[in-house]
Amino acid sequence: MNKTTHILPIPRAILFDWHGTLVDTQDAMIAALEEMLPQLEDLHLIDRLQSEADCHSKDDIKLVRYIRLFRRLHPKILAERRISRTEIFNALFGDDLDAKTMAHRAYNKCYRNYFGKVKPFQQGAREYLASLKRLGIIVGVATNRSREFFEHELRTVDDGSWPRLIELSTCADDVTHYKPDPQVIRYALAQSDIYPKPDTWYIGDSYLDMVTAKEAGVTAVFYNGGCRTPDELNQLFSEDERYVPDAIINSFEELMDQLEQVQDNNPDAFEKIVSKARPPAFPAPKAPPLHIEPDWHPSVAKLTAPRIILFDWHATLVDTLDAMYRAVDDMLPELEQHGLLTRMVDPQQSKSPDDARLVEYVRSYAQLHPKIKADRKISRTDIFEVLFGEDQEAKQIAHRIFNQHYRNHFGTVLPFEPQVRSVMVGLKALGLKLGVITNRDREFFEHEIKAVEGGTWVNLFDTMICGDDTVNRKPHPDQLIESAAQLHREPAMDIWYVGDSTTDIIASKLGGFTGVFFNGAQWDRNWLHTIFPGNDRYPHKPDVVVNDFSEFWALVLACLRNAAT
Repeated sequence: MNKTTHILPIPRAILFDWHGTLVDTQDAMIAALEEMLPQLEDLHLIDRLQSEADCHSKDDIKLVRYIRLFRRLHPKILAERRISRTEIFNALFGDDLDAKTMAHRAYNKCYRNYFGKVKPFQQGAREYLASLKRLGIIVGVATNRSREFFEHELRTVDDGSWPRLIELSTCADDVTHYKPDPQVIRYALAQSDIYPKPDTWYIGDSYLDMVTAKEAGVTAVFYNGGCRTPDELNQLFSEDERYVPDAIINSFEELMDQLEQVQDNNPDAFEKIVSKARPPAFPAPKAPPLHIEPDWHPSVAKLTAPRIILFDWHATLVDTLDAMYRAVDDMLPELEQHGLLTRMVDPQQSKSPDDARLVEYVRSYAQLHPKIKADRKISRTDIFEVLFGEDQEAKQIAHRIFNQHYRNHFGTVLPFEPQVRSVMVGLKALGLKLGVITNRDREFFEHEIKAVEGGTWVNLFDTMICGDDTVNRKPHPDQLIESAAQLHREPAMDIWYVGDSTTDIIASKLGGFTGVFFNGAQWDRNWLHTIFPGNDRYPHKPDVVVNDFSEFWALVLACLRNAAT
């Protein structure tokens, strides 16, 4: 996509978005969202999340799914820091204005704990704003920020030097609707009796800002502060040509270039000569670090094509996270009365500093650390492995206590992804045998498999082994070996075990099976190296990593194709 396709009209006024364009309040925004998102269930907003079928992009699908499961921001968002809370809420709730209003209100309540952390988004922002004033251009802000926060941030940024530079401002609570409704632009311009026309430029860093500008009838300028590549920009604006920006700038230096082009075409456009009014050049924003996702492609040629595929249950095929964490919360205070606190591993013997902190916190407070519950990424089996290590008896007692409490919570079961059943049906059509291996007791598993999607999963699997079907649970390989035996097979690499935890991978490798790590929690590559160090003490690593079921399906097809050639 070209940065601009034509000379822009002479700007009488330039309005800016606030966060991500003029200022950086990302730290405060992320902290407020991370506090607010776990409240979605209490706000009765989980059931109002947009269906994945209605999402506009693959990224939106991942975001909706991730927040439904984990109630926190996707790691890609945290790493790349490009998306605003308005875009997040639009992705989550679509056209449900009431749900978005409730979400913004809850966010604002949390944001009060963090706002004030504000700095110019780009070096020299103040100097560029002063240049616009010297040119005789009216400068304003139209933002979804609440006025309470905007006024404080405006007075705070650059030691309070910005209020004299901003003549107009409209905030979310000044109007009826949030962006992308064009009210914010129209209301701001009305303060100077300006009618929305192309001689107002609106500069913002998001797709929704461009929708807002176009709907208002003003010139839309996309500020590429997130350093998106040309391909990413084309993808961002490919859906609806009505909202393609009139220009794209990568820095405020390029904004001044645009104004020089306008003046070259219209010498009397401004009160001063742009080349003399503009400040010395300041550097453009630097690209944020990319979230590096694990990639299964290099491993395809090394894998034995599957004839049998066994799956973990919880957090791989289905979502039972809410019930699981509630049961763990209920059972941890009982560890002491069962003599389990003294049987925990020495933190110095833990695999990682995070594991050591978990042991120390449970030992001190008899509950999970709030971060563990907020992340919602670790299974109860992995928790017990971290707490009790090689003490099999202690783990059996812990599982027994857990089961007593799980009876109070289990019942709600959702597919981990909407297309999971279709993938299972497709795998069976390829002639593969399928199975489930779970540490869930049969009492619970039998209920859950009948509950998911109206009982349509019951006949998908050729073998189903539960935690109480064998003497030892995962990470011991007994369950996998028993499942293979039911299918008249010995352990072999053409039997794949797909699971989301280190426990699953250890079981597969100890048993002599192919271990497929299902990265539904979206760990990045660095974290996977942490949980699978591959050293002498912790040698077991997955044979391959997949991030979702579309990748898994492609992987299976690629391996079968390679085996046939």
